[in-house]
Amino acid sequence: MPTAQRRITPADILPDAEFARERMARRSALLPLKRLRRLDLGPVCTFYFETYETMLFQIQEMLLIEKGGPAQVADELAAYNPLVPQGSELVATVMFEIEDAIRRAATLARLGGVEEHLYLQVGDERIYGVQDGDVERTREDGKTSSVHFLHFPLTDAQKAVFRSPGVQVLVGCDHEAYVHMTGLTPATRAELARDFS
Repeated sequence: MPTAQRRITPADILPDAEFARERMARRSALLPLKRLRRLDLGPVCTFYFETYETMLFQIQEMLLIEKGGPAQVADELAAYNPLVPQGSELVATVMFEIEDAIRRAATLARLGGVEEHLYLQVGDERIYGVQDGDVERTREDGKTSSVHFLHFPLTDAQKAVFRSPGVQVLVGCDHEAYVHMTGLTPATRAELARDFS
């Protein structure tokens, strides 16, 4: 299936019993891919760049854990298919991961609107993330969510620059309370470039 039309369908879903038998082996096989697609931004923010494989595994996990049966499949496909990159974008789950509940609440209260300040920089161009769906991630009191789902749309020219070895590619945040930037390794760049058509 072309990258620009990639979707998880009911035919891709294993029965729970079969997935349960293969779960550990599938998780182990997915770990090297997930390591390449994970990027720490500053002390508490992590980008998880999604792909067909990560979303398929997530759907299978949800079905196995929640035991919703065939009726649950449509809801999981509707929730996770939008996070499968469609050839001209990178898609990331961005998480602010803070174990201590008090510190987490205080940090998220200072980060209202952070979802509008997360970007991918390809050479000299910044591409700001676009929220998936229409769910507001920052509440009226200014507290943001600890999880954000973002699409980073790239033009053909930007994809070509992304693939150029001599050009720097970064992820960053320019929110006044969380200014951080980090570069992608060559291995991560090569892996993410597989998302492009």
